[in-house]
Amino acid sequence: MDLFRFNAVNLDRFTETYDLSFYLNYLSSWPELFTLAESADGRLMAYLMGKVEGRGADWHGHVTALTVAPECRRLGLAGGLMRGLEDVSTAPHDCYFVDLFVRSSNAAAVQLYEALGYVVYRQVIDYYVGDGVMPTENAYDMRKALPRDALKESVVPLDRPITVDELYS
Repeated sequence: MDLFRFNAVNLDRFTETYDLSFYLNYLSSWPELFTLAESADGRLMAYLMGKVEGRGADWHGHVTALTVAPECRRLGLAGGLMRGLEDVSTAPHDCYFVDLFVRSSNAAAVQLYEALGYVVYRQVIDYYVGDGVMPTENAYDMRKALPRDALKESVVPLDRPITVDELYS
């Protein structure tokens, strides 16, 4: 896989980008959760990078990055990649839910995830740190219950926002 092909897709201001070692770590640790959509001529149209993490009832699939090239949007690629991650998170990983973080200002992405059955589980204050292009802003932690969580306990929204410190404590 030529990771440098991702550069053309990563031009969106909402797309989080990482250094090469980060991508390689995901590719080597969770290859089944690193998926691409390519055109017939081999051009990269979209990708999703995910992982599985947690313990007990917090065992879940996580979407680290999902991006679609601007000229390939509105074709259903994001939904297809998300369904693929949900399927792999269900079997073989037997997760309770899938989660992701999205900028609260990214209305198009929030709408997409809601259409796919995700709910805002909680808001994380100042999750995204300003970088000179994008401001510091809050994230929505969005979740979708998988079949293992038949009662959908993992997606009951919290009644208050949390801080980044609380997220990782």
